[in-house]
Amino acid sequence: MDIGGTKTEAIALDELGRVEATVTRPTVSGAEGVLSTAEAAVAELAERTGRTGFASIGVGLPGQIDRRSGEVRNAYNMGIDSLAIGPELGRRTGIPVSIDNDVTAAAIGAAHLMELGGTVAYLNLGTGVASGIIVDGAPLRGKLGMAGEIGHLPIGRLGRPCPCGQTGCLETEASGSALKAYWPAGGEHPGRTLLTAAASGDRDARRCFELLVQGAASAIRLLGLSLDPDSLVIGGGLRLLGAPLRDGIRDELARWEAESPFLAALELSRRFQLLPEGSPAAAVGAALAAG
Repeated sequence: MDIGGTKTEAIALDELGRVEATVTRPTVSGAEGVLSTAEAAVAELAERTGRTGFASIGVGLPGQIDRRSGEVRNAYNMGIDSLAIGPELGRRTGIPVSIDNDVTAAAIGAAHLMELGGTVAYLNLGTGVASGIIVDGAPLRGKLGMAGEIGHLPIGRLGRPCPCGQTGCLETEASGSALKAYWPAGGEHPGRTLLTAAASGDRDARRCFELLVQGAASAIRLLGLSLDPDSLVIGGGLRLLGAPLRDGIRDELARWEAESPFLAALELSRRFQLLPEGSPAAAVGAALAAG
């Protein structure tokens, strides 16, 4: 199960790891809302598959994850300060629950589905910004479960306040939450109309798209310089902006490479790819991590 700030995607895998059924529900914010959403998704999956239960539940969600206690903290995009979602969801469903950071889960799933080996850096552009890191098949989580939280690096140029308490976080410029806050004309799902509005002359939409491209390129550069990974994958809902986003990031990186032989040697503008549309990477990764 992949629980995001906007939607929750749950899949049922059979004994051979094949997808039997998929359920997507809007995520209700707050501790009780998230638990109710997850519980309803499990029940719907059971109904669709005709199963009376499942061997285990793997949940990926944003925030600081304590896998041993099953607690998530500081999941700002879902209105959660602290929630023992593992034990509580397990109590409600009667099924063992394992939790993981959603982007780490997506990185696990992407590496598996795309058959990527070595070091994989997965950049999630969604409601928030974060990265998942896989090294020789093993996820890198860090001591406190915060490895890859690059969206809260204060490297933005505009000094915007972030819910985490810092200012200038990358997430305040290059994320779905940034689009929603600084381009209110986009409504609840600004990514869906951003390109059309920008092309029609909406200055705010155009500026938001430029910031998104620049922020994503900065994140790719950061991951390339810190990890030098075998593969760079961009996922998250904003990747569905497709070719304009991909080409914009590529052009930004190429511009930096033209100014720096050091960066040019990394060939970052040619090394990243988009996660295929419709890929259930995060849900699959959560299931694999729970297995």
